[in-house]
Amino acid sequence: MSFTNKIVWITGASSGIGKHLAIELSNQGAKLILSSRNAEALEAVKHLCKNADAVKLLPLDLEAYTNLQPKVDAAIALFSTIDILVNNGGISQRALAKDTAIAVDKRLIDINYLGTVALTKALLPHFINKQSGHIVVTTSIVGKIGTPLRSSYAASKHALHGFFDSLRAELYKDHIDITLVCPGFVHTNVSMNALTGDGNAQQSMDKATKNGMAPRLFC
Repeated sequence: MSFTNKIVWITGASSGIGKHLAIELSNQGAKLILSSRNAEALEAVKHLCKNADAVKLLPLDLEAYTNLQPKVDAAIALFSTIDILVNNGGISQRALAKDTAIAVDKRLIDINYLGTVALTKALLPHFINKQSGHIVVTTSIVGKIGTPLRSSYAASKHALHGFFDSLRAELYKDHIDITLVCPGFVHTNVSMNALTGDGNAQQSMDKATKNGMAPRLFC
């Protein structure tokens, strides 16, 4: 597949997989829209891209999922269309289920599941109207198999599989593709930012994450 002049919108683009995906797609000639909560970090990623003039920044917060339609409208206006949406934004967890406050469960669902679904639904009319589009979702191996210390995270990723597998069947006739990507351990800040049982960030790197695949190799 050629990405030359394709308009690709990537969430969670300020670091890790999203950052390196942006750099690689820029090298392949794509025009990019980069989103995350951290505008300063997005600016740094933009200047690592081969053609910074073809990279637009659109900060957004997936947790504010009830107000994403204006962001979608703004994204479409940047290049007049969007060809590919990469739902890469999200947050992880490091806590036993018995020690995890229900507010933490809710936050993981709000960001990982509802934020991703709301953004996708807001963009769907654009894809359906032009009868083309590709929706990519970064889930996880735990979207298939639950593991300790990640019960709520696994639930949010399992939910994405259920939703997008159903959506794929619904949109087949509209020529819209859906790809679910299930990484294992990738060396990113995901464990640093992972929520503990009380909702605070873990602020330490897991051994498995530290020894994981380099994100540039994953992309």
